Amino acid sequence: MNNKLTERLQDFLDTPREDRDWNEGAILLLQLTNNTIMYRNLSINPKGKAEFIEGKLRAFLKSRREVEAHDEVIILQEQVNAIIENRTEFKEDNEAKEFKAGKRADHDRLPEDIQALYVENLDLVHRMRELHLRLRLLSDSTKQVPAAERKPLLDEFINLDKKLHANWDAYDHYVTKAESEEKAEPKKSKPKKSTKA
Repeated sequence: MNNKLTERLQDFLDTPREDRDWNEGAILLLQLTNNTIMYRNLSINPKGKAEFIEGKLRAFLKSRREVEAHDEVIILQEQVNAIIENRTEFKEDNEAKEFKAGKRADHDRLPEDIQALYVENLDLVHRMRELHLRLRLLSDSTKQVPAAERKPLLDEFINLDKKLHANWDAYDHYVTKAESEEKAEPKKSKPKKSTKA
């Protein structure tokens, strides 16, 4: 699909009605339909056929946007499928269902804001499961679900996954005061052997 033509179409329709060049609108319609007879009829008096031109152009813009949204939804769905494939939480036969994965041994000694990341991640995974279920129901449904209905769910799922990873990264890599002091202690160096005889 020619995105530049879609942008020109959008720009034309965004222009206030009184400032539009209706001859340009007729040319856009010719490019979209390749109907030279219609173009000849419109080009005689494009301003007089403004309602017709605008109506046709709006219909073309709507259908082009729907195709773009559909293509975007396919890409987003592939990203969501990859996330689900790589995460054990979404697998039906998850052996670690009862195991609270990722909880540090020193969890209770961490600052409250770092502990909160772990708790938040449990909520994020729960919400992601809900979204995953809704998306599965939409894809299993017999009726055709518009891309506009699926896209926000896919976007939310992907954004929650990014937040989940960022939280785990901060939680897993938090260095306690004791750990930083331990790393800061200089190691005792061994005395050098004298090479003199």
